[in-house]
Amino acid sequence: MAVENVKAFKKEDFSSDQMVRWCPGCGDYAILRAMQVALAQLDRDPEDYVFVSGIGCSSRFPYYMNTYGFHSIHGRAPALALGVKLANPDLRVWIITGDGDGLSIGGNHFIHAMRRNLDVNVILFNNEIYGLTKGQYSPTSKLGIVTKSSPQGSIEVPFSPAELALGAKCNYFARVADNNPKYMASIFVEAEKFRGTSLIEILQNCPIFNDKIHEPIVGRDHKDDTMIILEHGKPMVFGKERKKGIRLNGLKLEVVTIGENGITEEDLLVHDAHETDPTLHTMLARMTVPEFPVAIGVIRQVKGSTFNDRVDDQIAQSKAISSFKTMDDVLRGGVTWEVA
Repeated sequence: MAVENVKAFKKEDFSSDQMVRWCPGCGDYAILRAMQVALAQLDRDPEDYVFVSGIGCSSRFPYYMNTYGFHSIHGRAPALALGVKLANPDLRVWIITGDGDGLSIGGNHFIHAMRRNLDVNVILFNNEIYGLTKGQYSPTSKLGIVTKSSPQGSIEVPFSPAELALGAKCNYFARVADNNPKYMASIFVEAEKFRGTSLIEILQNCPIFNDKIHEPIVGRDHKDDTMIILEHGKPMVFGKERKKGIRLNGLKLEVVTIGENGITEEDLLVHDAHETDPTLHTMLARMTVPEFPVAIGVIRQVKGSTFNDRVDDQIAQSKAISSFKTMDDVLRGGVTWEVA
């Protein structure tokens, strides 16, 4: 019986020789390590990967990966990633962006990346602030936040990355927190296996300019009650004692307690990440504290034709009906001249 030749990689195989330069305590360190751990679990060489970033603290990421990388311009990483993927479909492409880079100047590129369903992975570092430019409010900053660019408080209603992506026809959306690197690595592995655009929002901490902004969600003392880890095919149960759950009451979600008012686990919603209708996925993604726990994990995972497939099909169809089969046909077809 032949033994399958599977390469054994280590985290260090995906770590570059560059000194990592983020602020002490930055959540980016955990994300970087989780990515290196995740890729080591997959049977692909480092040169099979390309990391494309825009501008911002998160966009230093490609320097620290022992893979191909491209540090592009502000907000335009999706455009460059599209070119990379179409030019070499065998490469595994990861887009690294932040809430400022991806949702402000890069907002237009972001929504079109979602709707096209290019076979790439997108990681959105969401610390709800501009970190690299020293603490201005971002498109995801909370209403009223006081920053260097909003000294009297921001008057802008923030984007929800999940709602924006799902509204743009995103087929794969997941959310994780930077203080759980093991779980984060497992989500990265699943995203890499998905064919199409996968978007992972990471609740990431900026200890310098927006410290503990996600603490009401990810705080160690209460996270069991303020986060719910969704698993496809399993009922939506959460809480320290696993007695709380989510059910659908008419057209609204509600938190219930198992054992009260005759409620059993059978009354709870069972997560279906593969449902093509995004309505319930959007409702789950919108849940916020304190009324609801924040949904963590893979919220939506739906198969669909990729941009790559549609490009290949269009090229094949054009070739099939074209009267030109070779470059010589093109050069000699139509009106020609001879130059003496």
